[in-house]
Amino acid sequence: MAGLDRSATVAVVGCGAMGAGIAQVAASAGHTVLLFDAREGAAAKAVDGIADALAKLVAKDKMREEDRVALLGRLEPVGGLAALAPSALVVEAIVEDLEVKRGLFRDLEGIVGEDAILATNTSSLPVTAIAAPLKRPERFAGLHFFNPAPLMALVEIISGLATDRAVAETLFATAKTWGKSPVHARSTPGFIVNRVARPFYAEGLRALQEQAGDPATLDAVMRECGGFRMGPFELMDLIGHDVNFAVTRSVHAAYFGDPRFQPSLIQQELVEAGRLGRKTGRGFYDYGAGVEKALAKDAPDAPRPSVVSVEGHLGPAHGLVEVIREAGITVEKLPGPLPTRPFGRNRIGRLVVDGVTLTLTDGRSATQHAAEIGRGDVVLFDLARDYAGATRIAIAAADGAARGSIAKAAGLFQALGKRVSVLDDLPGLLVMRTVAMLANEAADAVLQGVASAADVDTAMTKGVNYPLGPLAWAETIGLDLVVDVLDALNRTYGEDRYRASALLRRKVWGGTFFHD
Repeated sequence: MAGLDRSATVAVVGCGAMGAGIAQVAASAGHTVLLFDAREGAAAKAVDGIADALAKLVAKDKMREEDRVALLGRLEPVGGLAALAPSALVVEAIVEDLEVKRGLFRDLEGIVGEDAILATNTSSLPVTAIAAPLKRPERFAGLHFFNPAPLMALVEIISGLATDRAVAETLFATAKTWGKSPVHARSTPGFIVNRVARPFYAEGLRALQEQAGDPATLDAVMRECGGFRMGPFELMDLIGHDVNFAVTRSVHAAYFGDPRFQPSLIQQELVEAGRLGRKTGRGFYDYGAGVEKALAKDAPDAPRPSVVSVEGHLGPAHGLVEVIREAGITVEKLPGPLPTRPFGRNRIGRLVVDGVTLTLTDGRSATQHAAEIGRGDVVLFDLARDYAGATRIAIAAADGAARGSIAKAAGLFQALGKRVSVLDDLPGLLVMRTVAMLANEAADAVLQGVASAADVDTAMTKGVNYPLGPLAWAETIGLDLVVDVLDALNRTYGEDRYRASALLRRKVWGGTFFHD
């Protein structure tokens, strides 16, 4: 299926930041773009804003002046909807109000040609519901860009109940020719990104609520250990708590109160206090003038071990063995059976440092782990995206661990060149439980036909810059381990929030994968 020809006219209705960004993208691809906004002068102002942004690119030698002039020549502010009649595609980016959007598209149906495609950039309203009053809902779809549209690669192509497949494929191909990474999704609450990303915020907020660590430390763990570009608290501050909380509430309500999407009382309190993040000067962090940036808490320097013993296979953390050797520490292999599949509960091996047992979290707390294996001095460490490249590791000790156990564990990781964050004994620690929950939500999206596994992973890497798609990441660490982590969390909390996806279990039982 081919996308729109470059000679086709594109219209954008709504000229705020998102609408202006979409107009810039379409004009960059060679289309004449008509801009309309009901606010007097808003369309012209949007073009002026695009001109300023492009001038900065020219000044940085990232764009030629003649290309800037040509692009601006393709942007045409218009004074009324009737002027959009020549458009082959109309993209709406107005207020998130169902009735207002419906009214707009009813008007547009009587203006544009029979073959024109109508699209909404909504991030939260059902595409099916917007299209319901239309005479020809089959030509209507979602075309969901991410902010800022000129920079963000992802575009979600959302099909409503009546959307013609050819329309969705045309939009997909068009987004590709515009230099984007499009994905197909069905019109369900949150689409892909706003649904699958909920655990990234929710598990961080749960960790904070349980006093596992402060925001700066938890953010540092997610960045420097997990490989995420931002931690959950700094990202919520950037998005704005009013926006992030509203999306969470919307998804929670749309799924009839499913506990997986339960909003946080902590975030609600910030909203009620007017601490909305960067835009108000205060959220989880204080952005006031002269206020020092909050720093992660690091474990104090501890003695370097000379010998580390390894029992069995360390599962996803097995790369640590070579890192330890490269640090000049003697590695001793202790006798013991090597599992045929070295992942999963009670099948992950252990490191032993001067009598202290260190092992990768499997969803249990260190205290539970110690009780079940009959060893008191147990310290768990978190999942890392790359144990060789990670600059930080999170650890937690069992309640009954002897004094000095944390120092011995910290000394090992410090000898490997890593900062160490000591968290309270949080089941699953932070990176592991977050990745498991992201993979779980992604698996359910695939199970329910919202999107393919490939499109889900593309959406999460291109739309929110995750270091790896959650399903690909789950396969890397072992789908059985992911299910074990979820089951352990479910047993600990007794909450349906941590129920494992039926598709994840099926993949484990069948020995199959999401990706070939």
